[in-house]
Amino acid sequence: MKLFTKCLFLLLFLFSSVVFAQQTSDRITGFFPGVSLVRFMELTEKETSFRFYFKESDVEGISVNLQATNDRLEDVLGSIFLNTDLKFSISKTNEVYISKGQKLTVDFPDSFFSQSTGNQSTASLGNEDEFVRNRRYVIGVPSGAGTTAKIRGQVISLEKGEPIQGAIVYEKLSQAQTITDKEGRFELSIPKGNQTILVQNIGGYTEQRLIDLQGDGELNMSIGEGVFSLSEVVVRSGALTNVSRPEMGVQSLTVQQLRKLPAVMGEVDILKGILTMPGVNTAGEASVGFNVRGGAADQNLILYDQNTLFNPSHLFGFFSSVNSDMVQGVELYKAGIPASLGGRLSSVLQVTPKLGRTDKIGGSGGIGPLTSRLSLDGPLGEKTTFIVGGRMTYSDWLLDYLEDRADLGASRAFFADFNGTIEHQLNEKNILRLTGYYSQDEFQFDPDTVYSYSNQNYALSWTHYFNDQVEATFSVGQDAYDFQVQGEDNPLNSYRYNFDIRQRFIKAQFRQEKGDKHIFSYGVHSIWYDLNPGEIAPFGAESIVIPDKVASERALETSLFFGDEFEVNDQLTVSGGLRYNLYGYFGPQTLPVYASGEPNLPQNITGEQNFNSGELVKTYHGPEFRLSGRYALTNWSSIKAGVNTMRQNIHLLSNSSVITPTDTWKLSDAFIAPQRGIQYALGYFQNLKNNTIEFSAEVYYRSMQNLLDYRSGASIVLNDRIEQDVLVTKGRAYGLELFLLKSTGKLNGSIAYTYSRSLLQTDPSEGKEQINRSEWYPSNFDQPHNANIVLNYELSRRLNTTLAGKYSTGRPVTLPVAKFEYGGSERVYFGDRNSVRIPDYFRLDFSVNLEGNHKVKKLAHASWSFGVYNILGRDNPYSVYYIPEGGKLQGYKLSIFAEPIPFITYNFRF
Repeated sequence: MKLFTKCLFLLLFLFSSVVFAQQTSDRITGFFPGVSLVRFMELTEKETSFRFYFKESDVEGISVNLQATNDRLEDVLGSIFLNTDLKFSISKTNEVYISKGQKLTVDFPDSFFSQSTGNQSTASLGNEDEFVRNRRYVIGVPSGAGTTAKIRGQVISLEKGEPIQGAIVYEKLSQAQTITDKEGRFELSIPKGNQTILVQNIGGYTEQRLIDLQGDGELNMSIGEGVFSLSEVVVRSGALTNVSRPEMGVQSLTVQQLRKLPAVMGEVDILKGILTMPGVNTAGEASVGFNVRGGAADQNLILYDQNTLFNPSHLFGFFSSVNSDMVQGVELYKAGIPASLGGRLSSVLQVTPKLGRTDKIGGSGGIGPLTSRLSLDGPLGEKTTFIVGGRMTYSDWLLDYLEDRADLGASRAFFADFNGTIEHQLNEKNILRLTGYYSQDEFQFDPDTVYSYSNQNYALSWTHYFNDQVEATFSVGQDAYDFQVQGEDNPLNSYRYNFDIRQRFIKAQFRQEKGDKHIFSYGVHSIWYDLNPGEIAPFGAESIVIPDKVASERALETSLFFGDEFEVNDQLTVSGGLRYNLYGYFGPQTLPVYASGEPNLPQNITGEQNFNSGELVKTYHGPEFRLSGRYALTNWSSIKAGVNTMRQNIHLLSNSSVITPTDTWKLSDAFIAPQRGIQYALGYFQNLKNNTIEFSAEVYYRSMQNLLDYRSGASIVLNDRIEQDVLVTKGRAYGLELFLLKSTGKLNGSIAYTYSRSLLQTDPSEGKEQINRSEWYPSNFDQPHNANIVLNYELSRRLNTTLAGKYSTGRPVTLPVAKFEYGGSERVYFGDRNSVRIPDYFRLDFSVNLEGNHKVKKLAHASWSFGVYNILGRDNPYSVYYIPEGGKLQGYKLSIFAEPIPFITYNFRF
């Protein structure tokens, strides 16, 4: 009993050392046995109306050891700072400013902290004077209903006059937070009274606004993107988006962050930036197609606003097809995919286009060794904005840097892309937006064969705000991709081969806030596919090529979805949803009938079945479940878990491990079922050093069904019976991802490491062929170890350097192991599929970015980027191949960039 009494007394003593007694005034009462000064100020802020502002370096190492009983703060701070050079000043509204050496003056006029009068409920904040960040603004009308109120508004760029998407808006003490949407709008429920609202623009700096919240009201903020606000004040916030959001496996990048990365030939590339993130890799150098958590390149949905990009590359994969000057930011969903998104098995990459500024006409551009680009944006009248941009290459000389350059003397390459957005605000509740994109690529490796491909996309969206809680976006549009090969080697054999796909879509999406606990999202997406799998025709009057065409394919895919983000309590938030997918494959089609229980082989055909135009051939349907949750361990750490199921109705037919211009797409039909997968993930997230360092660790496991692999010797071009050459396989992928990000300071950057495996297995019931005896074998993109490091050092506000390194395990390949005679000819025998690996990959890049001066008012802002790609000149292999020479098979290694490549680019904006 004595032991219990002692323990109870000890617990009560420890509890009393960090908790204030109940009090009715702003006097200090409590026992503080050796607590830090920062902890003392946190406890004081919690129990009183005082708010502290200070430099963290000034108060570091100072402890508080005293007992206070209804003492004034002035007396308590005087005692604490007695033997230090710290000074303090307390304003009329209880802001406490701590400084070193010299006391700050805070005797402002009474009107300084009171902008609104009477019943004014809206404070519009702009660049009114130098004190705008420290003025106190009265928001709302006093009422006795409730202790909290809603504050809503819009965040605008001070320099550009554009809405800022993805800015974090949070309140200092309650740690309530939200993220601005595409229009820069936000809404936050916080306690009434004197509060500090903080705004952090990702990749930029932190701004604050002091408010007196009396009731629901509006706060519009114009913040500087390139001006360091409150450089003498350290603002301590709670957990930010990486810790607090319920979804996991989400990576975000702004264009400002991307510009610090060394890019081949000096071109900022959004997809290359994604490759610095954990869990993301590529099968080879200069490949824009990427692999996420063991998935194939075609299992990633790439959205430019509402549109789908089928081929996201230019110039053999050296460049992304998206002009970075036209992009606001990118977000990659590896897990925790919202119910509103779907259609692919691995990930969704959402590219958010930039909107035109509202104040004046301006633009940006750049001139580099391979490309030049230019964009213009601004207002058209009072309610309409526009942005248009274009990019073009003069890149033929690049082929001189490729290996085997002697064979490429007649080669040439060209690409161009154009895109733009027009937005019109009909009124406060209705916004129209028209987005368009067009790209064209053309290249040849010899004088008689020309390859070309093109993306064409457009979408019209209407956003309607029903009220403060409900908004909807309705969209219609079309996505198109086609390619063409024109061969003129011999007039008798000249041909033209082409493939194209069109998908027309309509979308209706709703977002609804239900109280303070729920955010609903629901709607419907519908896509009509019209696909030409391939057609060859004679080219020229002398050609004797026989025309051939694979029958067109048509299908309708409709998805209904509902999602809810539910804040159970301060620690637990759950995000869940259901997406139900209905898919129908339509005629006209003539399909073979195979003998029941037999493989889909020519010898097993027993007849055929005809379907008329518009007649339903085959249907597939099923649910997709989305569930993820976050449990906050502290304000700066959390654990997350989630499970996703996905379905994919369109397949890429390719004999390579990356997306190439000559690949064709195939719809699920009567013989080829949709791909299906389920992923489980668990993660730990921690913010350190005042939220300046982010750490995360995630593990995942995914199983996949109905994947496609190919029989040995399969033909995928102009094959109207592709089901006879594909093998149904299943897959599994698992891994560990570690990520460390330091976002501030002169030295900043990130380190990412991924251990992952991606394995396939021929379905044991498959009767056509058993790959590797139906044992598990590595996929083409199985690379167990992958590490990326990006280090930025800011020599000054205008000059910074970047060193980026990448390492990955060599990808698997299949090699010949013997030759033999059969049927009077010599044959080659290959070993197990993907049983060996090419050498590991390692590359270092270096760049220097020099900014012009940071004056806001100037005719144009200019910058230079120069550096070296592959600074060590490593001869990294892209693939290996074999050529018979002297009766033997001689192996060769193909490298894309086998030497250092310097670059320099001039960028400007006005």
